[in-house]
Amino acid sequence: MSPRTVFRALSIAEAVTWSALIAAMVARYAFSAEVPFFFAVGLAHGVVFISFVVGCVVVGLNQRWRWLTIVVAALTAVPPYGTIVTDVVLERRRMLQGGWRREAGGDPRDAHPIDRMLRFFLRRPWLFVLLLVVVVGLLTTVALVAGPPVG
Repeated sequence: MSPRTVFRALSIAEAVTWSALIAAMVARYAFSAEVPFFFAVGLAHGVVFISFVVGCVVVGLNQRWRWLTIVVAALTAVPPYGTIVTDVVLERRRMLQGGWRREAGGDPRDAHPIDRMLRFFLRRPWLFVLLLVVVVGLLTTVALVAGPPVG
């Protein structure tokens, strides 16, 4: 999977879970319907939201985006369907092109510790996926302990 494919898959997954969450909220609040799976839909959306943010960091580091770009891309998961817009914008700006940077090149930034660590994990994809699953799981646990958003 290329960085573009990972970003696109996470963007679409975020939009799909937004749709499910909106549908569940409409059923629950507008029609006073008991939605037995409301917690599951919310949990799925939360996990995908966290996965999208983690994906923004990984893809952004690989693509050498500025930190502001990474933060703004991650924040677009907050409004519904913002991730789709972000995907289109990044694609048009050609910021999702290229493969994973598994080897150091001639760029002086390749000597940076974050770049070295990223290459280490990119050369060990199963270890990287396991690490990312653990990170998403820990962040999800923290979010569940903190409680639902107040609004």
